[in-house]
Amino acid sequence: MQIAADVLTALVAAIHVYIVVLEVFLWNTPRGRAVFGTTERFAAESKALAVNQGLYNGFLAAGLVLGIVLPGTAGFTLAVFSLACVVVAGLVGAATVSRRILVVQSVPAAVALLVVLLAR
Repeated sequence: MQIAADVLTALVAAIHVYIVVLEVFLWNTPRGRAVFGTTERFAAESKALAVNQGLYNGFLAAGLVLGIVLPGTAGFTLAVFSLACVVVAGLVGAATVSRRILVVQSVPAAVALLVVLLAR
């Protein structure tokens, strides 16, 4: 069960690393604009906000990775906290930006959180 918890947590971390790349490095590119449904003008005007958002997603990814690699209670606590943060962030994103965020962020994080709690 612990292996499943670690794999699912790693999957959520990988999703957030991809989001970091999109927001920090690809925001102004055709790929970034297609993923987020933005125009060239909006992407140019909001680049600083996207980089900031990407940084926060990077912190979530780092917390998830540390939750996997840190032993014992420290790793468990960090994994649970980070996964719960992703679930909440996804819910807020789904309510304010796009329902797609619920599927991309909240659902995988909620499944991983459940498995992490069951593996304990």
